[in-house]
Amino acid sequence: MLLIKAIVRPEKASAVVTELLAGGFPALTKVDVYGRGKQKGIVLNDVRYDELPKQMLLVVARDEDKDDIVGIIMRTARTGGGHFGDGRIFVIPVEEAWTISTGREGL
Repeated sequence: MLLIKAIVRPEKASAVVTELLAGGFPALTKVDVYGRGKQKGIVLNDVRYDELPKQMLLVVARDEDKDDIVGIIMRTARTGGGHFGDGRIFVIPVEEAWTISTGREGL
């Protein structure tokens, strides 16, 4: 199992969630977050914004679904033109997962 953690622009999050659902991946967690990437924030009209609003999507998935999920997120979250700030995707191993209501292990 893997945890796929995606940090995306807030205006792209709903589209990513919709595409993941259409792709057969309905289970996820969405969290409002703030941060900055390599660009170290942005400057607009002499005002520096060090921490920008983003949304973090968390999806626990089978190893064999990784490429499909990452592909959906990449395709849907990208604004085009190589702009900074479109986000990042991290893939992290998950040793165990348990469903609280049933007490069962696994997805």
